[in-house]
Amino acid sequence: MAKKAAAAKPNNITAKTLPLARVVSVQDDIVTIEAARTVDGPGLLVKNEVIYILPKRLGAGGRQERLKAEILRVRGNRADAQVYESTKGVGIGDEVEQSGQLLSVQLGPGLLGQVYDGLQNPLEGLAQAHGTFLPRGVEIEALDQKQKWSFTAHAKATDTVRAGDVLGSVAERHLTHKIMAPFDIEGEARVIWIQEGNFNISEPVAEIETRDKQRRIVSLQQAWPVRRPLPLTLMRAGVSERLYPDEPLITTLRLIDTFFPIARGGVACIPGPFGAGKTVLQNLISRYSDVDVVVIVACGERAGEVVETIKEFPNLSDPKTGGSLMDRTVIICNTSSMPVAAREASIYTGITLSEYYRQMGLDVLLLADSTSRWAQAMRETSGRLEEIPGEEAFPAYLDSSIKGVYERAGVMRTNDGSVGSLTMIGTVSPAGGNFEEPVTQSTLATVKTFLGLSADRAYKRFYPSVDPLLSWSRYLEQLSSWYEQNLRPGWSARVNEMIELLNRGSSVYQMMQVTGEEGITLNDFVTYQKATLLDMVYLQQDAYDPVDVSTPIVRQQTAFDLVYHLVTRDYAFSDKAGAQDHFTRMTGLMKNLNYAVFNSAGYKDLIKQIETLDQSVSEIILPEKA
Repeated sequence: MAKKAAAAKPNNITAKTLPLARVVSVQDDIVTIEAARTVDGPGLLVKNEVIYILPKRLGAGGRQERLKAEILRVRGNRADAQVYESTKGVGIGDEVEQSGQLLSVQLGPGLLGQVYDGLQNPLEGLAQAHGTFLPRGVEIEALDQKQKWSFTAHAKATDTVRAGDVLGSVAERHLTHKIMAPFDIEGEARVIWIQEGNFNISEPVAEIETRDKQRRIVSLQQAWPVRRPLPLTLMRAGVSERLYPDEPLITTLRLIDTFFPIARGGVACIPGPFGAGKTVLQNLISRYSDVDVVVIVACGERAGEVVETIKEFPNLSDPKTGGSLMDRTVIICNTSSMPVAAREASIYTGITLSEYYRQMGLDVLLLADSTSRWAQAMRETSGRLEEIPGEEAFPAYLDSSIKGVYERAGVMRTNDGSVGSLTMIGTVSPAGGNFEEPVTQSTLATVKTFLGLSADRAYKRFYPSVDPLLSWSRYLEQLSSWYEQNLRPGWSARVNEMIELLNRGSSVYQMMQVTGEEGITLNDFVTYQKATLLDMVYLQQDAYDPVDVSTPIVRQQTAFDLVYHLVTRDYAFSDKAGAQDHFTRMTGLMKNLNYAVFNSAGYKDLIKQIETLDQSVSEIILPEKA
């Protein structure tokens, strides 16, 4: 019985035991190794292969440490590798064990609800096995090897299958977890036998015969290299197909869903200075978005924020299922206190897990916080490899690396015809809020929704602190047909009209800062009041209110139509004091409306009060417009 499903290997690495290499130099977490010589010549070194360094100095209790590393660059019979642990005590001549495998993750039932490090070691399991302070060079299985899963077969003996075809399924929490044919088989394979029953993830459930007559045992788990897009071979084989995103991801945040939408299967970024609310915004998006699975990658952020998330999520209710929020969540935790080298790998670990669930036809949301720390890890590694630096010492390939990450998002029609999506939202933490720095600029050139956070709005306690004058979304036009069909004709045009109102209101405000209220016309003052009303009652939401924290799309449409009417009609005010009083009272009523349960008695009463106040001002064209 195989312990694991066959792991993905580079084409030119054999499955036999490879000879040991040796360390020839050490620089921080970068080591140079030299392949051992055999009767056939020097051993084989392959980029992205996983190796294990065996220091001569034994660990506590005489334990032989095995320090995991990944080959980054091959130069003849030597290679540079980044070590995912401290290299203290590693010396020249230490033996290096080659695994013959690329850096991979284990895929199978049991991922949901887990908290992993950047290399897919479950942190709770590590703590139970080794204590709170983890020793160096330890790793445990990513998936529970003992838990039994009830496997239902969908295929039968003699069936012909291809990579990614569904062989059966198990129930994982509230989801149906599809067990698929190994993603790395080429061409067609024939099912020799398949059985139903209760199995752990390592026990065989089927056997297939590939086109080259090789027989292969299939279990509930399989491995996949993290730096290789999972659906790439499936698309090349024509069994899966990438689709064009044609509907929005509903986050229940009015500012995002209405003004700066993110497509389901799209990409977005949230840059902002320290303290502007990036983490809070991401947490609420993960809680209330209409998705099946959420993968959170805490990449280089402060440990305190991650601990807060880990403690909160199990106690929060999933608004979609009513269960615990952790039931649909996977957390990849690689904080600023963990090894820098593993930080770079954590993003790819999270993406690969997300692609796996997407291939089941599920909607997945990947939140990466923050890609700036990930880019800084690349910068450190690039510097130690003495590569030619680019702007601000980031590697010259920074732009292509960022594009390569975000391009793995998208909508996919899978082998069985179901449609899954992977939406990726990354935060960027530019130093001093400088959006001109390389990571932000490369990200902006890649994503289609930009939610720029403002320190000024955060200081004013505006939530979300997204600056509507700075942010943009290319999806608003792309998804216009969806809005026309599901909300109302002319929706996108109305939204653009409101964005223009916000810009005009900002211009009037800037003028008032110089001249005071006395220096502007009554018409301009009313424009400013309209823009303020729109900002206060629609763009802002109260994250602490159980009703206002999440606004369904139907309620958003009703609220937007009401606000649109209030800010596009003409008012006949005799003076600025009367205009300010009217809009102040209207703002109070509209805020109370946001706190009222939709279509409740209190909600309907507030609607009547708003209508009465609105009708109290005659609709006469202002003199300045005449």
